Amino acid sequence: MLNITNPANGSVIAELPEDAHESVVAKYRAARTAQPAWAATTLEHRLACIRRFREGIVRDLDKLAAILTSEVGKPIRQSRNELNGLLGRLDFFLNETAAALAPRQVFDDAGLREVIEHEPLGVIANISAWNYPYFVGSNVFVPALLAGNAVLYKPSEYATLTGLEIGRLLHAGGVPQEAFQVLVGGGHVGIELLKEPVDGVFFTGSYATGKRIAEAVAGRMIKLQLELGGKDPTYVCDDVDVAAAASSLADGAMYNTGQSCCSVERIYVHEKIHDAFVDAFVREAKSFKVGEPTAEDSYIGPLTRAQQVKVLQMQVADAVAKGAQLLAGGKPIDWPGGHWFEPTVLVNVNHDMLVMREESFGPIIGIQKVADDDEAVRLMNDTDYGLTAGVYAKNEARAKTILAQVHAGSVYWNCCDRVSPRLPWSGVKHSGVGLTLSTYGIETFTRPKAWHLRAP
Repeated sequence: MLNITNPANGSVIAELPEDAHESVVAKYRAARTAQPAWAATTLEHRLACIRRFREGIVRDLDKLAAILTSEVGKPIRQSRNELNGLLGRLDFFLNETAAALAPRQVFDDAGLREVIEHEPLGVIANISAWNYPYFVGSNVFVPALLAGNAVLYKPSEYATLTGLEIGRLLHAGGVPQEAFQVLVGGGHVGIELLKEPVDGVFFTGSYATGKRIAEAVAGRMIKLQLELGGKDPTYVCDDVDVAAAASSLADGAMYNTGQSCCSVERIYVHEKIHDAFVDAFVREAKSFKVGEPTAEDSYIGPLTRAQQVKVLQMQVADAVAKGAQLLAGGKPIDWPGGHWFEPTVLVNVNHDMLVMREESFGPIIGIQKVADDDEAVRLMNDTDYGLTAGVYAKNEARAKTILAQVHAGSVYWNCCDRVSPRLPWSGVKHSGVGLTLSTYGIETFTRPKAWHLRAP
């Protein structure tokens, strides 16, 4: 049995039977059998299923938000924000899939035509994440289903109830039970799923787990896509509105209790404004309301995973031992049964410290003073990751010059912690391979077929 616990207080809110080898095999075989018939339906039919799924999200939004908050600990307003944000993402797929997957004639001369068509990959294994289960999951299962694939969806064990709700709403919308199946359980269920001869593996999570998945499917010549972690940097230039930049970046670092792949995790500030920026940032961080995630005014909730408390404690202790100054937070919050950590700000940091090198995934930030743009670029690139990076500056040309030198899949000017369905979501280095979102993220669930057609 899988116990679902509330990270705010440790209470068990559900007990669910876990999948095992036999049930994983059965679900794979059912998906394999169902996929050709699902692919043979018209695209308009599949779009209609997703439209009804969207209607279900709207109808049940408050219920879904409460479930998400109960098992992940996301403050209730932020849970509703995720669901409301999902609607725009679904609209993108609904509006763009037909054009993205339409056959395209690329040559026609002397009776010879060349055409590109898109065929579904087949059966997709989608091992998803807990921090934004609706966003992260829909990036995969929606375009995969629209392209005619069957999906074996394993939500994180920390967001299982949400995963089951997703399955309920998809099936109510008309997606066949066998074409979208939810697998319940922890990492061992993912291991069993990877043993099946699926046609693609799409994973979102840590670099360590992504590496193990890549090794598990090595040599099988299937589509592998890994959206992994980040140690996302931002540089604050000397010409900014300090208060506005500090407010934006504090939110970028602490929203969702800092548990986002693209949370701001490192900040570099030009020495001319460093002290003023730090003062403004600390004021902002201290203003964030820590409270029960069900309360409307709570901004900081519990950490979803108990083990992350120790990670943050270790990063703080390491930084302070090496000369960092702690200006806010720095320790767990005494909350019976829960996993809570104070919003934490460290200065006088450097790259000898874990907080500036290893993913934190919590409400903690290191702020480092830099002399100029060149030093900022060097430090921003001094990482094993490359998911997002940002620059706050008045001058767009200056910001673009800096960001062009930074190795990251997404870059921001005067904004942060942002994902758009219209733009590809990808990373470099340990942040992963492949992409989701944009029209490229629709095509990624297909196999392009080249047609050479000569009239007799």
